[in-house]
Amino acid sequence: MKLIVNGEAQDVAAETLSELLVLMEYEGDWLATAVNGELVHREDRFDRSLNDNDRIEILSPMQGGWRMLTLYGAEINSRLLLGTARYPSPAVLSEAVRQSATEIVTVSLRREMSGGRSGGAFFEMIRALGVRMLPNTAGCHTVAEAVLTAKMARELFATDWIKLEVIGNHDTLQPDVFGLVEAARILVSEGFEVFPYTTDDLVVAERLLEAGCKVLMPWCPPIGSAAGPLNPTALRAMRAHFPGVSLIVDAGIGRPSHATAVMELGFDAVLLNTAVAGAGDPAAMAAAFAAATAAGNQAFTAGLMEPRDIAVPSTPVIGKAVFT
Repeated sequence: MKLIVNGEAQDVAAETLSELLVLMEYEGDWLATAVNGELVHREDRFDRSLNDNDRIEILSPMQGGWRMLTLYGAEINSRLLLGTARYPSPAVLSEAVRQSATEIVTVSLRREMSGGRSGGAFFEMIRALGVRMLPNTAGCHTVAEAVLTAKMARELFATDWIKLEVIGNHDTLQPDVFGLVEAARILVSEGFEVFPYTTDDLVVAERLLEAGCKVLMPWCPPIGSAAGPLNPTALRAMRAHFPGVSLIVDAGIGRPSHATAVMELGFDAVLLNTAVAGAGDPAAMAAAFAAATAAGNQAFTAGLMEPRDIAVPSTPVIGKAVFT
């Protein structure tokens, strides 16, 4: 049976809510459950039957109300992913990574010059930070380039994770979505766990999921533009259309408020680089983005109030003193 459990798509052979809790090894009395937005009391779980595509929420007490992000089976606490390019110095990059509290950084591959050792020093520095490396195929413009780069990255970093970029336009750095889907299909068939940099097009997203991707990384505006969310309607539609898919906004975030805005739409994480690397104080900016991303996620989880067209008094009028 296909279910959406805590926002994640699951295939579980459970006929009742109680069976689901047992099969998924949820234990203890400190659990609250809901099915399709309706609370299910503890004593009613044995009788609450489940159907295909039911949405189940299972909550337990946790300091700060934080729920970990799961990417290809890996549990991640931070909702901020950080790029490693264009920093003024390795020391500044290291401090920015620490201040961001990120657990994932992206790294790209470049040709090593004869006798060069810069790549090795960079690799050792990143490894010393204790973060997970997400190699990417940045700069690749064809399927063949992207696939080969991914294979070389796996050889170098010993990971099946790959951030897949197939660039189609030199000016906007917009993805070649046709090549992207083709490359994703090839890499998934060879055991890669693909993080595709894509547009906010729903049809392209469907094709990437069909190719085997379990994470989608739609752009916000173009890479490095710092313009923030130009089309929040499209991002909102993507979140609504793929409720069980991990969605990470990638590219174009320029300010902490931009990160908060997309997280308030229900996205799972934000990946950014230039906004931190190009800041006057990259470490301080990294800390600001960490706080902004966490705030947006917490606000979405808490349940945001929808905007209204008319004023509504916050102070009750019943019992109000009247002075004449």
